[in-house]
Amino acid sequence: MQVTSLRYDVILFDLDGTLTDSYPGVTGSVKAAIDGMGLDRPDLETLRSFMGPPLSESFKRVYGQLTQEEVDHCIALYRDDFTVNGIYNNRVYTGIPHLLRRLKAMDVTCVVATSKPTVYARRVLEYFGLLEMFDAVIGVELDEREHDKADVVRAALPAHYRRAAMVGDRHYDMRAAKANNIDAIGVLYGYGDRAELIETGADIIAEDVPALARMLCGDSAASEGLFITVEGLDGAGKTTQMPLLAKRLERMGFEVVTTREPGGTPLSEWISERLKDTANTGMAAETETYLFAASRAQHVREVIAPALARGAVVISDRFVDSSAAYQGGGRELGLRRVQQINEMAVSVCIPDLTLLLMVDLQTALLRRGSATRLDRIERAGEAFFTRVYDAFVQIGREEPDRVKFIDASADVKAVTQEVQSLVETALRAHLLSTPDKRPEPSAADSED
Repeated sequence: MQVTSLRYDVILFDLDGTLTDSYPGVTGSVKAAIDGMGLDRPDLETLRSFMGPPLSESFKRVYGQLTQEEVDHCIALYRDDFTVNGIYNNRVYTGIPHLLRRLKAMDVTCVVATSKPTVYARRVLEYFGLLEMFDAVIGVELDEREHDKADVVRAALPAHYRRAAMVGDRHYDMRAAKANNIDAIGVLYGYGDRAELIETGADIIAEDVPALARMLCGDSAASEGLFITVEGLDGAGKTTQMPLLAKRLERMGFEVVTTREPGGTPLSEWISERLKDTANTGMAAETETYLFAASRAQHVREVIAPALARGAVVISDRFVDSSAAYQGGGRELGLRRVQQINEMAVSVCIPDLTLLLMVDLQTALLRRGSATRLDRIERAGEAFFTRVYDAFVQIGREEPDRVKFIDASADVKAVTQEVQSLVETALRAHLLSTPDKRPEPSAADSED
């Protein structure tokens, strides 16, 4: 069933259970506080009930024998653990970044209204790259023992608005919305359930983030993804860094598609086998170039373009820059010539960011030489790889806005930090830009 956008000009979002899944971090810190007080741990269902209410209310409800002083000590122990361990043991629900991007493009005022201390809420949002997506973050003070969520919602509402809604996963959020005469939108992917939301006044219920996006943004909910390529000589650390980057982006709420070249589709893999087969030593440089382009054309149309169209972040181990470096530089066909051959294969799927992992040639050759069985291309001589290295350097210098050099000879953690920092900067700019749609690749893209 097609859902028409509700067209709010102000939307308030709860944090835990609505924007992020903080269950592991929150409950871990609750258990640390309970252990510190020498109390018996509750069962999982009771532990889950700590998600949503103020801590003071939860500790009193579960441990009715505690004095106010003891409750305060529980909260202090919780916060001691949470600030070190719990706060980042969290993840953004998949699809939330793109939902916020669409809302900002529609000039909707977005505010976080949470029972969490404001300082913690801001740190979580900043850590996941979402802080700039909100016009305000309204929570409670660190020393505030008890509060009413309705007061938080009231403080979060601007002085003037046409139609507002509160989006949350618990009955506290629904009641707070009703107390302030705004719409209550319940979500089922958080910590509450349908009965709880309906009984406390939910006007609408969203099963998941895509359903919420359709409700709030209508048919314009989908937005273009980001295309990242990772380049460099074999042995530069691409296969080490890509899984770490993918894991980080998934925690930030993005669908991530990792792929590689040559390959990525059954047909592309078949071509890859012909390219690597040591029986094909007589393959001409031009043949090699066209086979890589053919593999890439299928890869773009079958994997990359569809993923970008649905808003995913695509991370590809190698892309057209590798052809330019290996065939244009290594095989001495010329960078421009190889790039032109690949224009129709690449079509409109130009990388938004390319991470060029650089290690010195001798280190790369040593790492590559340790492989148990070298393929046809890997058996090329040192002079070939010297030309490849120089070609990568030339590509990076000619396109500094897209291509970022990374010293891959540094400590692995340092390389990871730089890789993720560069990608997060690109993602932040992407989220703050106006959403658009990349044209679909077609056979006519390279025709006059």
